[in-house]
Amino acid sequence: MSKEQLEEGSDLQLQFEKRGGLLPVIVQDAASLQILMLGYANMEAFKKSLHLGKATFWSTSREKLWTKGETSGDYLEIVEIRVDCDQDAILYLVMPQGEGACHTKNAAGESRVSCFYRYVDEQNSLQGVPGVA
Repeated sequence: MSKEQLEEGSDLQLQFEKRGGLLPVIVQDAASLQILMLGYANMEAFKKSLHLGKATFWSTSREKLWTKGETSGDYLEIVEIRVDCDQDAILYLVMPQGEGACHTKNAAGESRVSCFYRYVDEQNSLQGVPGVA
């Protein structure tokens, strides 16, 4: 497949082999547009997401397939799937079904809506970061 066909064509040609079989999946709330999490999908996880209509990933830490919400009940119902120009990154627009998308809890013991709950600025961002003077 040519670069032009990949970038401009209408055929879905996800580039799993480009990154060792996994593609990054950005998960975004379809209503608020808040970024909820980043996961990874192999071909099997992508196909299961399509079949179930729920966000399914390849767990890089546990090295197994998992559908978000299986244990927590916090499913991510897929509304729309988009693929970037190089077909090597995926975006799931979802409707969250539960308390939150993150597996961590806040100080009150509540599920976090998004995994992106930390804020970084110049004052606190450079300490302890390797290679940053």
